[in-house]
Amino acid sequence: MRRPLLHLFASAVLAAGLAAVAVPAQASVTQPEDRFKRVAYFIQWGIYGRNYHVRDMDVSGAAKKLTHVNYAFGNVGEDGTCSSFDAWADWQRPVPAEQSVDGVADAAGQALNGNLNQLKKLKGKYPKLKVLISLGGWTGSKYFSDAVLTAEARAKLASSCVDLWLKGNLPGLPAGAGAGVFDGIDLDWEWPGSEGNAGNVIRPEDKRNFTLFVAELRRQMREFDSKSQLTAFLPAAEAKIDAGFEVRQVFGLLDFATVQGYDLHGTWESRTGHNGNLFTDRKDPNPVKYSVDATVKAYLTRGAPAKKIVVGVPAYGQGWMGVGAADRGLWQPAAGPAPGTWAAGNEDYKVLAAKPGKRYYDLLTGAQWLYDGNEFWSYDDPATLLVKAGYIRLKGLGGSMMWSIDGDDGKASLTSALYSVLR
Repeated sequence: MRRPLLHLFASAVLAAGLAAVAVPAQASVTQPEDRFKRVAYFIQWGIYGRNYHVRDMDVSGAAKKLTHVNYAFGNVGEDGTCSSFDAWADWQRPVPAEQSVDGVADAAGQALNGNLNQLKKLKGKYPKLKVLISLGGWTGSKYFSDAVLTAEARAKLASSCVDLWLKGNLPGLPAGAGAGVFDGIDLDWEWPGSEGNAGNVIRPEDKRNFTLFVAELRRQMREFDSKSQLTAFLPAAEAKIDAGFEVRQVFGLLDFATVQGYDLHGTWESRTGHNGNLFTDRKDPNPVKYSVDATVKAYLTRGAPAKKIVVGVPAYGQGWMGVGAADRGLWQPAAGPAPGTWAAGNEDYKVLAAKPGKRYYDLLTGAQWLYDGNEFWSYDDPATLLVKAGYIRLKGLGGSMMWSIDGDDGKASLTSALYSVLR
């Protein structure tokens, strides 16, 4: 489909959504009246090769359009405590003036440097912006199961997380040097009770222990600060939901949860597919058919309140090469992952937006893809995100979450599309 048709469809969805759940147009992104969460992950390691810094969220205009920034990632170590994956990036690296939110370089001898100090400066500029530390991630979830196995272990892990990230007692710095950076904790255990990254510890009792840990962490967080927020990132696959999460109980303990709305298909598969289609594709030849809508329904039927479901959207695409021309490359066998800047089969939106090739839009699935006769890329652009935002609004869901903000372009086009609807 041509781009104008998708925009017409998006406009119809948005008009219906705005009429159904109207809010004052003048409401500010940072005002308490803000109904929808607009979350974006900031990746710790982005300051290196990607050269993406906390300041860039401000310069692009993204920061003023977000309600939450999730800082990825904090570690859950083999000893069952919270720690940093990269203390140099987190709080040790002196940030030069040209990379600083306020244009002021970190001074020699100051206690808190690095990304954490920049996040604190960003919050100073946008006082209603919440920053959460995300624990785990795909490569950092190996020891979660051990760390929550017993009541004593759960209390130990919760205490260490509160002490390190909320109280700000960072190793090698004066007590409380990191206080005030984080407003809460986001749990990214991938996945309780089912396979995640190779080598992860997995137990059937993870499902119950996750709930017990969330309850213990919530208790300790409230003792420290009753306003601190607790969230979690949850999977799309129903098998993983049922293996690892007592949905009704967990949502009752969380402020909200972000649910996986991407990597629904990817280059671990031998044929092309949609990265984050909104609705199920009837042409999907796979026995299990994924979509954002199917995932949302899976959580709703298990007792999750709609207003606490925050839908994940990608700022990147999944790509294959050696793809034949049948059906414009969709659901076709591929030779392997397409070349990517940082990893094969993966590319940022800001790169894909300028990539040559023909773009196709499917109004029935809310998906688009790029195909040039060899490479096939499935990714979201501002038009598809307008449709997703309209869906979120119409369904009375909690908002959107982007993985990850460094993939957006210099004008924050993806962030702005979501903000235009979800406020």
